[in-house]
Amino acid sequence: MITSVFKKSTPINYSLLGLLLVIFFLIYQVKHTQSPVSIEILFQKGAMLVLLFSSLFFSNFIVKKNNLTKKSSYTILFYFLFVLIFPEVLNDFKLLLSNLFVLLAMRRLVSLQSLKAPKEKIFDASLWIFVASIFNFWCILFLFLVYISIIFHVSRDYRNWLLPIIAFFTALILFIFYALLFDKAIVMHYIHSDSTAFELDYFKNDSQNIAFSVYVVCVLFFSIPSIFSLTNKPLNLQASYKKVIFATLIGIVLFVTSFPKNNQLLIFTFLPLAIMATNSIEYMQNKFQQEMILWVTLICSLVCFCIQL
Repeated sequence: MITSVFKKSTPINYSLLGLLLVIFFLIYQVKHTQSPVSIEILFQKGAMLVLLFSSLFFSNFIVKKNNLTKKSSYTILFYFLFVLIFPEVLNDFKLLLSNLFVLLAMRRLVSLQSLKAPKEKIFDASLWIFVASIFNFWCILFLFLVYISIIFHVSRDYRNWLLPIIAFFTALILFIFYALLFDKAIVMHYIHSDSTAFELDYFKNDSQNIAFSVYVVCVLFFSIPSIFSLTNKPLNLQASYKKVIFATLIGIVLFVTSFPKNNQLLIFTFLPLAIMATNSIEYMQNKFQQEMILWVTLICSLVCFCIQL
């Protein structure tokens, strides 16, 4: 049933997922918004919803534009289900914003395989990553993905290795200019936001433990087959799939490194894991297995969402 609905990309699929996203977003906000309703609160919640829709749009754009999946809607479906596993994502404006900038960077890095305007893409991706790090410092780890992409595609031109440095100074100048005009304290806040903590005993309750465990199972179930089947991918796309795997690893390292630590930091792994999950579904010949995996993921996501309300 689910496979027959989402095996193709149609306006109905996008409308259905959009409607479900709005419904679950409103449910979570009703349960967790303590402040009285005001214009400011409504504007803030509306901005978060826009960021969520933008994340889904760019995720879909990345996979379709670069042929990372077949013509299905599974990627944004899995992305949506991963959001339900960690519903606190729906209430974290800075995290949603930093994730959107990382997605913009990934869009440029994955498209680097075409070798069209590589310098512009490297500079843009680096700049987006530095902007993302303003809202979540450890997003700067995705700079490794920039250099990995350079190694895969354009390592012979030494100027490409210098472009992230130029992007850094560009972002720094803009950041300082903004701080001087609007908020000088933001500089000190950014300097002290590089705290690290490697402990995994931060869970507040059993529901977070369950959600984290479910997601770990998803990571293992979808990523391990993707890694071992990498050589079966089309030769011209293997570098892109490697970048997807590295993006997942960087997202995990970001989660392990960050302080304060919380489950929603795993948002940076949602897109690469959704791509690997989609590939697993699309290349299965047995439709019953496809349905089972989708139904199990759907039920687990709904359970995780409900127990964390």
